[in-house]
Amino acid sequence: MKPVHPTPITWHFAERAAHMQSSFIREILKITQRPEIISFAGGLPSSDTFPVAEMKAAFDKVLTDSGKVALQYGPTDGFPPLRAWIADSLSTAGCTIAPEQVLMTSGSQQALDLIGKVLIDEGSRVLVETPSYLGALQAFSVYRPVFASVATDEHGLVPASIEPVIDGARMLYALPNFQNPTGRSLSVERRAELVDTCARHNLPLIEDDPYGALSYKGEPFPKMLNMNPGGVIYMGSFSKVLTPGIRLGYVVAPLPLLRRLELAKQAADLHTAQLTQMAVHEVIKDGFLERHIPTIRTLYANQCQAMLDAMAQCFPAGVSWTRPEGGMFIWVTLPPHIDAMQLLDQAIAARVAFVPGAPFYANQPATNTLRLSFVTVSPARIREGIAILGKLIAALV
Repeated sequence: MKPVHPTPITWHFAERAAHMQSSFIREILKITQRPEIISFAGGLPSSDTFPVAEMKAAFDKVLTDSGKVALQYGPTDGFPPLRAWIADSLSTAGCTIAPEQVLMTSGSQQALDLIGKVLIDEGSRVLVETPSYLGALQAFSVYRPVFASVATDEHGLVPASIEPVIDGARMLYALPNFQNPTGRSLSVERRAELVDTCARHNLPLIEDDPYGALSYKGEPFPKMLNMNPGGVIYMGSFSKVLTPGIRLGYVVAPLPLLRRLELAKQAADLHTAQLTQMAVHEVIKDGFLERHIPTIRTLYANQCQAMLDAMAQCFPAGVSWTRPEGGMFIWVTLPPHIDAMQLLDQAIAARVAFVPGAPFYANQPATNTLRLSFVTVSPARIREGIAILGKLIAALV
C-alpha cells in the first residue's frame, strides 16, 4: 500500500461559529496557574470548602446500593428525588414550586445556553445589567442578540432604566445577589419593582442566583421567583455550595417554557449524569447544606474583610470599590485615565492577576474598572497582592 499523504481541507464554519467568543477569564486563568502568581482573577470557589469525605461516601453508597440505576441513562429533566428537594427548598408559604418546574442541567452555564437557544432569535433584544456576568454574555452571543444595557448603581439594577429599552425585548437577565462581577445586591424594594415592571410588559425575567446562599450574615434576600413564578425563570447551582467539579445546576421555569428547555437539552446531551445527581441528593437530603454553608460564609467573610482592609490601607485616593455583604467579588473603579487592561500587564509582571472590567460590559465598556476575587487567596497573600497592586496604581494616578 502506498503511504498516505493527508492534505488539510479548508474548513467552512457555520456563521454562528464566527461569533463565538473565548472567555477572557478562562484565558487569564492559564497564566495564573503559575504558583508564584497571586491571583485575584478566578471566580473559583475555595477548594478548602469542598466536602470531599461526604462526596466520597455518597458516591460509594449510591454505587453500592443503586449502581445499575446510577450508571444507566436517566430522564432528561433529572433525578426525581433531587428535583423534589430543589422544589421544596424554593417553595414558600405563599408560593409552591412543583418538581415538574425543575430541569437539571450540566452546570448553570448549560442553563444559560438552553435559555438562549429557546428564547433568542438573531436580532432579538436582550436586556442585561451594566456590567453583567461575562459567562451569560458569552452564552447568549452565540444566538446573535442585540444587547441593551440597563443601568445599575450601588443598590443594583435600576428598574426605571428598563422602560426606555423594554419594547420588543425577549428577556431581562439579572443576578440580584452579590452579583458577578460587582458584588452588589438588588434591594428588596427594587426586586418588587423589577418583577412588577417585567410582568406589566410581559417580559421574561431571568433570576440567576449562584451566590444567594453566601450572605455573610446568613440573611437571604427574597427570591423574585416567589414574587411571580409565572414570569420569572430561576437559575441555581451546586457549584458554589458543594463543588463546581460535579457540574450540576438547575433551572426553574413555568411549564410551557420548561418543556421547550427540556427538548433543547435532549438535543444537547440527553440528560445530566444520573450518578452525579444521585450522589448530590445523597449528600444534601438530610440537611447537610444547612450545616456546611455557614462555614463557607465565615471563610469568605474573613477573606473579604482582609481584602477590604488592605485596599483601604494601600490604594491611593481616587480609587473606589464595592463593599459586598456576601459572595466572592469586589469591583474596583480606577481614575478615568487608567486603563485596567494595561494595568494587568504590569500586575502580571509583578506576579499579581485580576480581571479587567471591560469584558463584563455588553456595550460601552468602562475601561477603568476591574474585578477582584478573594476566596481562593489566604489573608497574608491578599495583603501582599493588594500592596503590590496599590503601588502600581499609585504610579499611574
